[in-house]
Amino acid sequence: MKIKSQKDFWSGLMFMATGIGFAWGATNYSFGVAARPGPGYFPFGLGILLALLGAFILFESLVVETEDGEPIGAWAFKPLVTIVVAVTVFGLMLPRLGLVISLPILIGIVSLAGDEFHWKEVLLNSIVLTVGSWLIFILGLKLVIPVWPPFITG
Repeated sequence: MKIKSQKDFWSGLMFMATGIGFAWGATNYSFGVAARPGPGYFPFGLGILLALLGAFILFESLVVETEDGEPIGAWAFKPLVTIVVAVTVFGLMLPRLGLVISLPILIGIVSLAGDEFHWKEVLLNSIVLTVGSWLIFILGLKLVIPVWPPFITG
């Protein structure tokens, strides 16, 4: 069988492998029952859904004809390295500087990965995502994440 879309073929394989990996990893946790799901219930279901989505995309890449075969382009190393560095810096800064300082720095560094950079958009994204993260993770889920640096909170 001929691959008619390289992009869809490889992304379908990636989704399937990731989904199967998550579903397999979730089998190490208890599932519980539908009324009281355990810690393995949700990741197993998401893994299966991701694997099914990957299978559909993979099937489509073998069946649906494309004009040029949608070849895969060169690796974009600048965005890849920038995002990995940003997440690493965020992980190192969060316990020391807190969410309110670390998250805007993360957003600023990640914004450098793209071709366009606008300070107003970065500032707006930083405010919205920091407030949203505080509402969801600190207030809503009651996670113990430092909001402010220890030198401010004492």
